[in-house]
Amino acid sequence: MLLCLAQFMLIVDITVVQVALPVIGSDLALDRDALTWVVTTYTLAFGGLMVFGGRLADALGARRTLLAGLGLFTLASLLCGLAGSGAVLIVGRALQGVGAALLSPSALSIIMSTFTGRDRNRALGIWAAIGGSGAAVGVLLSGLLTSGPGWEWVFFVNVPVGLLVVLVLPTVVRSSERTARRDGVDFPGAVAVTLATGLLIYALVHAGDAGWGSTGTLLGLAGSVLAYAAFGWIESRTRHPLMTPSAFARRPVVSGTFLMLIATGLLLGLFFLTSLYFQHVLGFGALKTGLLFLPVALAITVGAHLGGHLIGKVGGRPLAVAGFVLTAAGAGLLSQIEASGNVYGEVLPGFVLAALGIGPLFVTATTTTLANVGHAESGVASGVINTFHELGGSIGVAVVSTVAAASIGSSSPGLSGFTAAYLLCATVAVVAAVVAAVLVPGGKPHAVVGHGH
Repeated sequence: MLLCLAQFMLIVDITVVQVALPVIGSDLALDRDALTWVVTTYTLAFGGLMVFGGRLADALGARRTLLAGLGLFTLASLLCGLAGSGAVLIVGRALQGVGAALLSPSALSIIMSTFTGRDRNRALGIWAAIGGSGAAVGVLLSGLLTSGPGWEWVFFVNVPVGLLVVLVLPTVVRSSERTARRDGVDFPGAVAVTLATGLLIYALVHAGDAGWGSTGTLLGLAGSVLAYAAFGWIESRTRHPLMTPSAFARRPVVSGTFLMLIATGLLLGLFFLTSLYFQHVLGFGALKTGLLFLPVALAITVGAHLGGHLIGKVGGRPLAVAGFVLTAAGAGLLSQIEASGNVYGEVLPGFVLAALGIGPLFVTATTTTLANVGHAESGVASGVINTFHELGGSIGVAVVSTVAAASIGSSSPGLSGFTAAYLLCATVAVVAAVVAAVLVPGGKPHAVVGHGH
């Protein structure tokens, strides 16, 4: 339970800032660019370094790596809460992401080595359920804390939880250092992939204000391409790569990473847009916004559970296509929003429908991949998929922020930016449905429990 509590804290922090964003922006005088980085920096560091964290756990021992990650995450949360400027807050979010990247794979490794048989299945079931429940609690907690003691407490709340786990965990989890494998750790590869994605996000965000032809945007895009090329070169030559090139050549892995990248990008992009629409355009407070997000987060959980039941009956391909179609329909409804529209009749139906479609995509991404690769490749494949979960969120938020820049950055926001961004989400979902119909492996895979992301 302590390990699940630690993982729950990490998942909550993906969505907990969404509702607090407008208040944070007002208190710290942050523009659209800075608000985007408050969200994306955490998921960027988390995703970019996750496989590195798993390798480090193998090399140094899972418990040691977990405690280091949890300690860093807790201190970084304190720094975020104390931040008096956007720069300090963004640095704190980056450090949170690094801590999360060390903690999450280490916690899963300890679960796999500690439990066997039915106990392991039960533990993995709880771990998998954390994803949906964490998203739900994150948005509700954000609304409660932001409207109550203040946005700083969305970060302060992590401190007592982190300290509790740090103090108690060593007494109940045995040391794994004796069984640690002294393999090499691909630090250059981890830095290269994180830098490449960071440059891509910078270019996307910069384009919203300066345009796609500006020097900053073009330099960011060029730097990203070069950094991704360097990452590929490093992975093809190192003895212990983060992501083996051969793994990416496998269709199930390509399919899983595609589904996870697009699904997470759409999910966090819609969360980002709708939080700002509720509070900037409609003038809702943080608490009301958090409560309005709750049925959406629950819809993700329901969709994931339905996907888990249906995938063994209908197969991954039709489930993926149906998920994207539902998401496209929901985002299409959201593109019809009005400045004084009926939230319950016009906004929530589309938002809930999109979330219901995204839920099964997470299940399909993990299940179809792990059911179609050998046992020896399952660890690498799962790590790659979970990495693209976090990176997809970073890229998705950056893209919708750029498209909606005219509405988000204005002192008197209109709807044109929001509707254009929602329409883009719908278009991406439609294209993804077509791609999934070809790319996702056919057949009916056996149920596989994912990593809870």
